[in-house]
Amino acid sequence: MRLLAVHAHPDDESSKGAATMAHYVRQGVEVMVATCTGGERGSILNAEMEGHPHAERDLTGLRRHEMAQAAAALDVDHRWLGFMDSGLPEGDPLPPLPWGCFALQPLERAAAPLVRLVRRFRPHVILTYDENGGYPHPDHIQTHNVSVEAFRAAGDPERYPGLGEPWTPQKLYYDRAFNLERFVALHEALEERGLQSPYAARIAMLQESDPEGHRPPAPRHETTTKVRCPDTFALRDEALRSHRTQVAPDGMFFAVSAELQSQVWPWEDYVLAESRVPTDLPEHDLFAGIVG
Repeated sequence: MRLLAVHAHPDDESSKGAATMAHYVRQGVEVMVATCTGGERGSILNAEMEGHPHAERDLTGLRRHEMAQAAAALDVDHRWLGFMDSGLPEGDPLPPLPWGCFALQPLERAAAPLVRLVRRFRPHVILTYDENGGYPHPDHIQTHNVSVEAFRAAGDPERYPGLGEPWTPQKLYYDRAFNLERFVALHEALEERGLQSPYAARIAMLQESDPEGHRPPAPRHETTTKVRCPDTFALRDEALRSHRTQVAPDGMFFAVSAELQSQVWPWEDYVLAESRVPTDLPEHDLFAGIVG
């Protein structure tokens, strides 16, 4: 079996579904991460790395090294799709996106490298973001667009000619790493133990509806699939720490120990968006219904 996870930037793979990928690697599944952009317009988000010579001189190059370390921690293969980060526009009104960036590419041009990769790697399952991108970053939304396009088109010999022999993936999932239910459960677990929770503001944000898309709205989908993977939470955390320019070691991702998470929320959550095989919901296995 083969699993392909499609992400927007280096570090997204470690904060969204990393334990699931490590879980399936342990079961003998071939797992690959495709990263659409190099995170070129990102910034240093970990205060401890401010002033670091490599980070200040060549943040994009350092992020490539971080991505390689994260992939090694998870024991997954990795491919860059080669597009330019679009950045996260801020302001009112929002400024235009930079010329040539990933989010502004026509769909067929943006999806072509992923279609080629799907035909070469031949995944049975593809993981990506929902139509809101998980949160409304233009690169995350475009990642959704190209993932859906590749899922639907890679098996059609009439589409994307010259990009390899057709291959039809069987299931497409949307990641729900930042779902409200999980944050509430972790928040309550911390408070019950007299520990400070960093999740209150995020919970309030997720409960609000923002028609302008300036804040993450409440998830649009309900969970269909819970993959139990507490034994690989530590590998997920190791992958997250690999992205040291982006992830602070005392930040939100590490507010709850892997041990406590294993007691409170020992799953990673997904939405079955499309399936070409019969399966009963709810699921506990991304490969349910697929015959090897």
